[in-house]
Amino acid sequence: MGATVLLGTLIAAPAQAVAVAAPDIPVANVKAHLAQLQSIATANGGNRAHGRPGYLASVTYVKNLLDQAGFVTQQQSFTYNGATGYNLIADWPGGDTSDTLMIGAHLDSVTAGPGINDNGSGSSANLEVALAVARTGFQPERHLRFGWWGAEELGLRGSTAYVNSLTSAQRAAIGGYLNFDMVGSPNPGYFLYDGDNSDGTGSGPGPSGSAEIEQTLADYFTSIGVPTRGTDFDGRSDYGPFIANGIPAGGIFTGAEGRKTAAQVQLWGGTATTFDPCYHASCDTTANINDTALDRNSDAIAYTVWTLASATEEPPPTGDTVWQDTFETATGWTAGSGDAATSGRWERGDPQATSSGVTTQLGTAVSGTFDLVTGATAGASAGANDVDGGATTIRSPSITLPTGTLSLSFGWYLSHLNNSSSSDYFRVRVVSGSTTTTVFTQAGAASDRAAAWQTATVNLSAYAGQTVQLSVEAADLSTASLVEAAVDDVTITRS
Repeated sequence: MGATVLLGTLIAAPAQAVAVAAPDIPVANVKAHLAQLQSIATANGGNRAHGRPGYLASVTYVKNLLDQAGFVTQQQSFTYNGATGYNLIADWPGGDTSDTLMIGAHLDSVTAGPGINDNGSGSSANLEVALAVARTGFQPERHLRFGWWGAEELGLRGSTAYVNSLTSAQRAAIGGYLNFDMVGSPNPGYFLYDGDNSDGTGSGPGPSGSAEIEQTLADYFTSIGVPTRGTDFDGRSDYGPFIANGIPAGGIFTGAEGRKTAAQVQLWGGTATTFDPCYHASCDTTANINDTALDRNSDAIAYTVWTLASATEEPPPTGDTVWQDTFETATGWTAGSGDAATSGRWERGDPQATSSGVTTQLGTAVSGTFDLVTGATAGASAGANDVDGGATTIRSPSITLPTGTLSLSFGWYLSHLNNSSSSDYFRVRVVSGSTTTTVFTQAGAASDRAAAWQTATVNLSAYAGQTVQLSVEAADLSTASLVEAAVDDVTITRS
């Protein structure tokens, strides 16, 4: 796990019973891969770092096993710091390639040591899960793709190169990304990336669908009686470029240089010392692994892959419709009076399509003719009526919510050109009295993102019995960026 931070923020399939049970992953097999990575490091100057022979030997080891097992592999090269780096991509034949579940881990170490926990542990666990896919002849409904990333320790360079190499359509085809970076720390915690932002700290929730990934992982640990806690999407691992491009993500983390608290010792055992005292050090060897954590987490990876890959796309919420707006008639949404945006402000309109190399505004709504859109008129160019100069908001009429389990769903898109950044955003907030809470957010990024309708689902049960308003917001806070957004078919249901 690298220390460089990459800022960033489909619907993954929900956890549900699967037709084929996930296999038990033999921890001895995972440890055998770790022993091979240790041998590679020992034979190549003590490390498996970017640009060093130990890294390429590690890629070759993993690739040979996957080729023999029937995966279709691609060794993707990139350049960083004057050295050639490599990603290894492995596709399991079959499944719906327009709905791909991707599983990843970084394979490189720091130059100081062999990197057996960081991140031989995640790389080896993923490798053995991939080999179990082949051994069992698993043929899920979704397409499976595994990735081993280079130069993560230098700032997520390999995974960023991979995501940037994809077209908009290829990125949209990845329905979820699972990241496993350190799953065998010697003094382990059991942390799951906080997809729904239930912890309320840090960077907020992941893209829509991340909560379902978190819940699926949590379901496995609940089944074996191991408590888990959330960890923030802080940008320190390879989920970073995926969530920055709107791809839902999740994963496991057993701890790095941080110290286990007394409360965490009570929760998980161990000692009130660092989770991994050999983090980024020469002593991160095969002796620096907790076998129990490695075994549990390898099985959790398999359970999550089998569960999410076998499931179909999340169905729309069922139950009584509490409130709905398709925007075919005006229902009293009001634009923000203090908005800084000088153009492209939210309005209910019949949108006109715009394009600037990529589609920036769709000329069709999810249903009917009208939607909420940032500047409905195309104008003389794609940038004529996009969001400029700051934030724009539009607020729903008051909605009185009943008691019960409540879900908010809506169609949405955020589009931008590569002059955007993570400062730009689309978000939905709930206003209850004097409190405003963000329940969905998508940040911009310095890459082209074409407009494409997606569906988001948010749990509103915390607001049961209250009268609330929905606030839809978009912002252009980067210099000279082209940003557009739209919303349609907003529905609140009770189940």
